[in-house]
Amino acid sequence: MNTLDFDKKPEDTRVVVAMSGGVDSSVVAGLLKREGYDVIGITLQLYDHGAAVHRAGSCCAGQDIDDARRVCETLGIPHYVLDYEKRFRETVINPFAEAYAMGETPVPCVACNQTVKFADLLATARELGADALATGHYIRSAPNPTADNPGRRALFRPIDADRDQSWFLFATTQEQIDYLRFPLGGMGKAQVRELAEDMGLVVAKKADSQDICFVPAGKYADIIAKVKPNSALVGDIVHMDGRVLGRHEGIVHYTIGQRKGLGVATGEPLYVVYLDARSRRVIVGPKEALDTHRVYLRDVNWIGDGTLQDDAGNGFACFAKVRSTRPPSPATLHTDERGVYVDLAIGEQGVAPGQACVLYSAEGADARVHGGGFVERSERAADAEASLRALLATPVAA
Repeated sequence: MNTLDFDKKPEDTRVVVAMSGGVDSSVVAGLLKREGYDVIGITLQLYDHGAAVHRAGSCCAGQDIDDARRVCETLGIPHYVLDYEKRFRETVINPFAEAYAMGETPVPCVACNQTVKFADLLATARELGADALATGHYIRSAPNPTADNPGRRALFRPIDADRDQSWFLFATTQEQIDYLRFPLGGMGKAQVRELAEDMGLVVAKKADSQDICFVPAGKYADIIAKVKPNSALVGDIVHMDGRVLGRHEGIVHYTIGQRKGLGVATGEPLYVVYLDARSRRVIVGPKEALDTHRVYLRDVNWIGDGTLQDDAGNGFACFAKVRSTRPPSPATLHTDERGVYVDLAIGEQGVAPGQACVLYSAEGADARVHGGGFVERSERAADAEASLRALLATPVAA
């Protein structure tokens, strides 16, 4: 077996590398080239927002495409650029704006991986006769053969927990996992940059890309207003006890868990507890009202060894992660007539609809990714839940 788990020589193994123009994917291409693989670099042009094209921390546009091209020239491998702007707008940017306008907190990086990168690009790699598509994500995969699928693989958290990107890849299907390779899963970022320097790559010291690549300077509202012009409608800021505390300029300017910049002063710390898109209300309350103990999931992707119904039918002990920056914590997955839901043993604060909830076998670097889903709704402590339901049932004056 070669280092990519194929039973043939590296020179007989074609690998397409998804190259964003950053240091991680560039090092992946360099490593595979060093090992003798038949490497092809492909960069997707995903968006063009004028000044955003040249800012530090962007990806898949402008300077980044040029950087990927120069890396491929240095390595002596072919490089192709595919224009996916229309596809990216339809499957990532527009749904992101629509979800945000509905009071959700979507994760566009997951949507990008689901559609553009691991569906469209993967199909292109197959058309080019590639044995695998390799990326610069910090996640590990390993053989997990079964009788009917000897090439089956499983996903695991990376060695470098600070760079863990498994939260963004929970929606990867089994067929995609079997085709993908992640050479950086066993490395740390410092080692990757050292390799880039050793290879003489121009991106060795380039800044890392931010999570949401198409949002210039982190201004979500600007993107949403452009896609959904009527999304920034004014409404009330309402306390959970029913008091109207002030007015806002659109719920797109708020996120669940937010404390600063609410625009109201009551003498007590207040947090955004719920975004009532239907009635255009920003509902605020005390910090304890954010405590979440159960989340209901939609669009669940299960990549465990059994089926979701078999594994979770009687309660499945696991570890859940509802924020990309938090470690997994103890949880129990259920599926019954109420739907698919996760009980959080410790609880979490500020869980919003649209967020990802990813499930693992353990909390450390050896943890396997079982899959996950998107938060459809969450349940707080009983008193907070009762107050919120009562408020939402109250008619709103036109």
